[in-house]
Amino acid sequence: MAKYLDPKADLTFKKVFGEHKELLISFLNALLPLPEGKEIVELEYLPSEMVPVNPDKKDTIVDVRCKDKDGRQFLVEMQMYWTDAFRQRVLLNTCKAYSLPADRGEKYSELKPVYTLSLVNDIAFPELHDDFYHCYMMTHSKYKEYTIDDIEMIFVELPKFKPNTVLDKKMAVLWLRFLTEVNEHTREVDKELLADDNVAKAVSLVEESAYSDAELWAIDRYWDSVSRERTIMSEKFLKGEAKGHAEGLAEGRAEGRAEGLAEGEKNGIIKTALNMKKEGLTISLIAKMTGLSEEEINKL
Repeated sequence: MAKYLDPKADLTFKKVFGEHKELLISFLNALLPLPEGKEIVELEYLPSEMVPVNPDKKDTIVDVRCKDKDGRQFLVEMQMYWTDAFRQRVLLNTCKAYSLPADRGEKYSELKPVYTLSLVNDIAFPELHDDFYHCYMMTHSKYKEYTIDDIEMIFVELPKFKPNTVLDKKMAVLWLRFLTEVNEHTREVDKELLADDNVAKAVSLVEESAYSDAELWAIDRYWDSVSRERTIMSEKFLKGEAKGHAEGLAEGRAEGRAEGLAEGEKNGIIKTALNMKKEGLTISLIAKMTGLSEEEINKL
């Protein structure tokens, strides 16, 4: 009987959607509010790191970044817990992706739409009750039918999603079931998921047998770090000091940097990177998992 890994983990998520274009196309077409006839047909991966022309500005890193043949950009992120800082960072990343072509000399008239899909394994909008899918775009304050759709941000609260949720697209339900039902406790995957070729392939990509011991070790460390960050955030919240520290944690991990983390936390990341090197993981993979630069890792 097959054993599975949670597709929401950093390494597994990127393996499924960051290495297989056909799966990412199906996923984005299912979950994004794309106009009829404007579905994604083909795409190319872009570097996940967005480096600004101005060296004084910070670069940002997202989980998956790509564009289609029409030049539209798509940013995909998997976030394990929610903070207000994460919402601000998503807005920053979206605006940065939209403006980068202009920063590099292209005409403003040639700027293309940017869609950001943020999957959150946490309750981000408790005041919206059972609504789990949230699409933000710029609309006229009086005439709501008039919009500027160059920038759209979509947040999906995974804990609120239920299989019987009514969605316009069946594939959206299948992909969200894949993200919420398949994990390390799964021993048998529902036949309805396996009936679709793309979802079935995604399921096969998170089978434990497809991963090396070093990769499994890295995934375990990832979940350890998630648990540690949640614990720290909870403790700080109880002491009434959550906001500043939680923002530092969220920004530090999401930016792929150690900035905003306490010195002890950074030492822990360095120790983890050393262990990953001993286990034989590649420098690029260690950089993705820890947020350290390849130069920093080579010096360890």
